[in-house]
Amino acid sequence: MREVVIAGYLRSAQSKCKPDDWSKDWLGNLRADDLVGKVVNELVKRTDIDPNEIDDFIVGSSIGVGENYTWGGRFPLFLAGLPETVPAKFVDQQCGSSMASVHVGALEIMAGLADIVVACGMEHLSRVPMGQARRKGGMVSINPELKEDPKYDHLDMPTALNMGLTAEKLAELKGIGRQEMDQWGKRSHDLTIKARKEGYFETEILPIETQDADGNTMVVDRDQAAREGVEVEKLGQLRPAFKEGGLVTAGNASPLNAGASALILADKQTAIDKGLTIMATVRAMGFAGVDPSLMGIGPVPATQKALKQVGLTPQDIDYWEINEAFTVVVLNCINELGIDPARVNIKGGGTAIGHPLGATGCRLIGTLARILEEKGGRWGCANACVGGGQGVATIIEREG
Repeated sequence: MREVVIAGYLRSAQSKCKPDDWSKDWLGNLRADDLVGKVVNELVKRTDIDPNEIDDFIVGSSIGVGENYTWGGRFPLFLAGLPETVPAKFVDQQCGSSMASVHVGALEIMAGLADIVVACGMEHLSRVPMGQARRKGGMVSINPELKEDPKYDHLDMPTALNMGLTAEKLAELKGIGRQEMDQWGKRSHDLTIKARKEGYFETEILPIETQDADGNTMVVDRDQAAREGVEVEKLGQLRPAFKEGGLVTAGNASPLNAGASALILADKQTAIDKGLTIMATVRAMGFAGVDPSLMGIGPVPATQKALKQVGLTPQDIDYWEINEAFTVVVLNCINELGIDPARVNIKGGGTAIGHPLGATGCRLIGTLARILEEKGGRWGCANACVGGGQGVATIIEREG
């Protein structure tokens, strides 16, 4: 099969969502498809590829309803200013949606069905809250056959459908404590702020002009949720978010966010012929299903599958980007795979940067490719847990 390279990466800043008060969301006046359209349009310009030579456009989102309905990916494509001759797809793998868009695009290129693919993702949890995926009355639309069939009793649907409760269950099962989770949350904020002060994110974030609640023009060019001076002691005073006596709080889990991200994927020889910048090569992809009520364990088997494809061990990976939907997920992945924590999320993670669901996968891979370049690393792995009981992983290699 042909080799697939990452030839470009760009994202928006990630705002902090307030479904009941958009005025507090820096990107509240922009739809998710607006965001991804702006990001893709600019990325194509920066990459200097002919839009007519793009063979596919694949956009991911975890809530494809309301404003996030994409008409099979065509609405975001048009907002990006791409030609109508470029085909499109919409992908939903919940929190793994844009990583799944990378997987689909990479497979198309590997099989010789495409030379250049735009893989991207979007989400806006102020304008399309997670509850919008539910029927009136607040009940998730589960087929009665599934709810009443005793074969599926083990799925523990009340827990499986509440992501916070799945994290609580994982922490209890694996013996991961509140202080450990809070310490990782502080680490995430500290590293994010450090990277920001060093100007690290300036290269990957597209400044976006919008209006605040008073109609004043503002430019959003930094992630809204990241905070300076976070103290573990104060995090320890936060109330549990999902159950009485629980461990998961606003300080050790990602907030609700809005954002968009995009990657340019290309056949390696095509990239060389066109003089494109090769950031990294996609070497392996993994995806796994697990108990939905323990969805946080998903990155472990997904990563193991990806590692097996290229004959590597976790210790061979130089740097990791593990999504911090909940810090307990990262800590479990570190423990289960025997990872050196110092090589994980070294520019901060989703607790501080944010986790706009469908946009996270491309951000993880893109940031990881940049880290390998900066640090001179060879192998990188990005992974994420996925609502519904899944995990996704991608291994990339920096050559030379």
